[in-house]
Amino acid sequence: MKKFLAVLSTLVMVGTLASCGGTSSSDNGAGANTNSNTESKTDAKPADDSSSKTDDSSSSSGGKTVGIAMPTKSLERWNRDGEYLKAQFEEAGYKVELKYSDNDTNQQNNDIQGMIADKVDLLLIAAIDGNTLSQTLADAKDAGISVIAYDRLIMNTDAVSYYVSFDNYTVGKLQGEYVIDALDLKNSDGPFNIEFTAGDPADNNAGYFFNGAYDALKDYIDAGKLKIPSGKTKFEQVATDSWSTDKALENMQNTLASYYTSTQLDVALCSNDSTALGVAQAISSDYSGKNTPIVTGQDGDIANLKNIVDGKQSMTVYKNVNDEAAATLEVSKAILSGQTPDASLVSSLSAEATYDTESYDNGVKVVPSYLLVPYVITKDKLDVLVDTGLYKWDSDNKYLESTAKTT
Repeated sequence: MKKFLAVLSTLVMVGTLASCGGTSSSDNGAGANTNSNTESKTDAKPADDSSSKTDDSSSSSGGKTVGIAMPTKSLERWNRDGEYLKAQFEEAGYKVELKYSDNDTNQQNNDIQGMIADKVDLLLIAAIDGNTLSQTLADAKDAGISVIAYDRLIMNTDAVSYYVSFDNYTVGKLQGEYVIDALDLKNSDGPFNIEFTAGDPADNNAGYFFNGAYDALKDYIDAGKLKIPSGKTKFEQVATDSWSTDKALENMQNTLASYYTSTQLDVALCSNDSTALGVAQAISSDYSGKNTPIVTGQDGDIANLKNIVDGKQSMTVYKNVNDEAAATLEVSKAILSGQTPDASLVSSLSAEATYDTESYDNGVKVVPSYLLVPYVITKDKLDVLVDTGLYKWDSDNKYLESTAKTT
């Protein structure tokens, strides 16, 4: 109960702190904050600090340091996650090193190595490429530093202790179910035309998103109610490197030119908001049809929420960073106090979550996972985002703005 109250108190006190890098989504990185490699460090440990990681069994922070490695500042959501996590941990009394790695895997390895050298007590890592950290994390394990994979599973290493994320398969499933309801596929004959835009092959989550959506729609595809004129039915065919808005734009322009000069596009199912932004741009500039296709997304980026208001995007699946950060804090506190988190921790969390010890195999081990529940945001549900404290209405009460300060 004390942990639960602590989480609620933390959320109230830091809900309006910095969480993203300005109002420009800049999901493709173009014109983004060029300070992506910035380190934010508070009260770093002195050089002669002990390297022992298990001698403090108290439930307090004990002056311990958490190293947080985020992929980049060029995606709005990682600014939001990084800054909010930093605020959460500092409010709980921990020292924090926060680094963004400019979507450069070598840089992220170097950043993490630096934190290992600084003798942080715990590493919290949102991997750029989950397949490129094995050796660095072996060094962390040798140093006695526990590792939590944040949002993205880290592959091919036994050094990862826990995984905290959302139910990524459900993200895609919610997108597919939205399409089913919007087209009334259970009752209509169709056929309707759909194209998929998936995420970065280097991101382990991307496959879960795609599979969740495709599996939700598979029966309708097999029955011919949904058709895919491009024939691109596999993740590899529709993947988008680095979740790039520009690449998604180019890919959709090519698809429209090749298959939709005289054919109606009914659905553009996009795995996240940065790709949806590019797809919506392509539809606005290159689609000759008279209808407005359904466009899905994920993350709740400001530019996409504007598109939802303007009718250019239909929905986004929102993963509340408050919930993810709160769950991560509780798992971290347990580890840092010498406990072994398990299913019993779920009852202390302020958000709905499950404890999963079967689904997330990283190639070396099945990583125990805490999975939170995402939810659908449409034009008529934008106040749900305002209620998180991370968004507010603009002066005209038309579009949402971030409550975060520019970092």
